[in-house]
Amino acid sequence: MNGEFETSHALSFENVSKAYDAGVGMRYALRGVSFVVEPARKVAVVGRSGSGKSTLLHLAAGIDVPTGGMVKVGDRDLSALTEEARSKLRRDEVGLIFQFFYLMPHLPVADNVALPAMIAGEKPRSYRPRVMELLERVELGDRAGDPVQKLSGGEQQRVAICRALLRRPGLLLADEPTGNLDDDNGRRVMALMMELVDHEGATLVYVTHSREFAALADEVWELHSGELSLPSPPRAPA
Repeated sequence: MNGEFETSHALSFENVSKAYDAGVGMRYALRGVSFVVEPARKVAVVGRSGSGKSTLLHLAAGIDVPTGGMVKVGDRDLSALTEEARSKLRRDEVGLIFQFFYLMPHLPVADNVALPAMIAGEKPRSYRPRVMELLERVELGDRAGDPVQKLSGGEQQRVAICRALLRRPGLLLADEPTGNLDDDNGRRVMALMMELVDHEGATLVYVTHSREFAALADEVWELHSGELSLPSPPRAPA
């Protein structure tokens, strides 16, 4: 997709709720959430643990489906897609970054970045230049052949970001991307992620506990017990 969407919105939620059977009734992780994210915007979502942040990202990625309402990536209602179609959308059009990296320890750095293309059955000549381009941009080009377990935590997260961007997704979703890093590595990873997202022209929605890192986004949204608070638009000058 090369960071482009056929409609004006990269991601939209329309009155979305997600409930789970708690044994003594339904527990709502999200309740009546509505928003739109425009292409090439960066949005940070903050809130206490258990406020619904990860649930929001899982619904945006089609990993889960809402109990009510509609989630759309571009012009597609994710609830109307089969599980196989949602998996293909995640592989090709939505990049995912997690707190715990989820790299393959038996593969070298370059193959970890190339994994989505390898799973899709692409020939190495079609993806190797892209792998090296991304690794060079995060200053890991000289580590391409190294075992991934030899990298530091911050370096492993940089590899995970490259993997998420490999197929030029229009939408990038990051769940606490610095949550497993110390402050210095966290700042470096956030700076590189923002730089890469700008370079790729992608849309970014990320969850963070850090107000410092949230402030790097174009917009900061807050979840309270499954309900989303959006910032008020600026007042027009008198």
